[in-house]
Formats: sequence, C-alpha cells, structure tokens
Amino acid sequence: MNKIMIITGGTSGLGRELLREAIGRGFFVYNLARNKEKMAALEQEYQENYKGFVGDITDAEFVKSSIDEISKMGDINCLINCAEKGYFKKATDYEADEVEMSFMGLKGMILCTTEVLKAKNERDIKIVNIMSSAALKGNKNETVYCAAKWGERGYTEALKAEYKGTSVKIVGVYPGGMNTNFWKESRDYIPTEKSDTFMNPADVAKVIMDNINYDGLSVSDIVIERK
Repeated sequence: MNKIMIITGGTSGLGRELLREAIGRGFFVYNLARNKEKMAALEQEYQENYKGFVGDITDAEFVKSSIDEISKMGDINCLINCAEKGYFKKATDYEADEVEMSFMGLKGMILCTTEVLKAKNERDIKIVNIMSSAALKGNKNETVYCAAKWGERGYTEALKAEYKGTSVKIVGVYPGGMNTNFWKESRDYIPTEKSDTFMNPADVAKVIMDNINYDGLSVSDIVIERK
C-alpha cells in the first residue's frame, strides 16, 4: 500500500504543488481544504491516489472526524500543514476580522497536528509546518502576518523540544515569496510586476519534498530563497 500523507490547503498554490509532488513520489494524499470545486477537480485528476475532505481546518470537529477516518485507511507517514491566509497593510489599517483570519493557519496547524499525533500514538510520524520567511524577521506592512507566522514558528520549535529524541520528527519550512494567487488575492502593497518575479511554487515544492523525503538523515529546518 502507498505511504499516506495528509496536506492541508492542497487545492491551490504551494499546497497543490506539494500534493502533485507527493503523488508523483508514491504517496496516497489526503487533502483537507475548503474549496469544494477545486477539490472535485483534484478527485477527477488523481482518482486512485487521492482523497479530499472539504471543510475548515479551524473546525475541531471537522479535523477530528477527517483524521479519524484517514487513520482507519492505513498508517499515516507525514502531515504537511500548508493552509494559510494573510493580509498585508499598515499596522493601523487592520480590521478585527482580518486579524482573526490571519491566525487561522496557526489554529489549523495546532488542531491538525494534535489529532495526527493522537492517531499515531505520538510516534513514527513526520510533521512539516510550512510557514514563511516572515517567521524569521519583521517586515513593514506585515505586522499581523508576521505575528501569525512567528506564532507558528514558536509552536514548531516547541514541538521539536517536546519530541526531541523520539520517532516524531518536526520540520519547519520558511519559503520566501512565491508567484501564486496568494499575493494577488491578499496583498495590497506588492505590485503585480514584482510578485511575478517571485519563486515558482512547483520548484519550491520539489525542494521541500527532496528534503523531507530523504531517508538517510533528518532535516529540521528548510529556508528557501530566491537566487
């Protein structure tokens, strides 16, 4: 039976490219995401190597029921937390709902990780948290986004400390800007001509998979930048 990988936010951007890479490398991928139409298209494209669960990863009941079902299908090898939402503007321009939405990735990361760890009895699992280079430094016009990413980084580092010396492996991934709809849908200060020069998400996905799928050594942090 194929190895099992769970990806959150795998219907677009980097998440979708990670999904394609994983299936190409022999994984059966379960995708947790909200877009019903895109999920249906992926089901049609990949059929026997893929199954999607449509829902909100900040909904604890959805996450629990989905991972419970997945765990009955076989042994989960890897969880990639990739879902995110971001807003980019002056510190005084954020609305309350934008702040809440910006932290959805962190909440979903915690809920999904918790349920997978329970399903695996806290052993023999690789958890990969996709964050951003914004988790490594403060950026102008990204105060709330940086706050959310620094929270994800803190959670990731604490997980490493908690499971040090065990068969639970935690990987933090910090990519720079990528040319995806993430910027077109949520940015208001990066010109399109600049975002068009950002990294190709397919290339980033390959770098991530090359590192996390390596059997000889364990990689704990991956920083991916443009040349």
